[in-house]
Amino acid sequence: QLQLVESGGGLVQPGGSLRLSCAASGFTLYYYTIAWFRQAPGKEREGVSCISSSSGSTNYADSVKGRFTISRDNAKNTVYLQMSSLKEEDTAVYYCAAAGRFLYDLDSEKYPYWGQGTQVTVSS
Repeated sequence: QLQLVESGGGLVQPGGSLRLSCAASGFTLYYYTIAWFRQAPGKEREGVSCISSSSGSTNYADSVKGRFTISRDNAKNTVYLQMSSLKEEDTAVYYCAAAGRFLYDLDSEKYPYWGQGTQVTVSS
């Protein structure tokens, strides 16, 4: 059974950092494209970043480019999202999602597997 579990969310002050984790079970992350999405209250879901299957090519939304870094630990079957220089507008529930093919875009419709989400709140 394919499962994704996010962790690492919490409350952080503006300018701070957090690292989110997306642990996979039931499949090997290396062969899947993994993406992070977020959804703030009253807003549409937004693609944040993705790391492609096998090659590990990465892609970022303009809103987080230069501040967030996505990475993959094949031994731990886990994908991370390192978030730095956080802003209040980064506040959202963050979800990781998986697709069993090479992708380079952040179209949520292309990702059939989703975790339950983790809350990130950036506030002073």
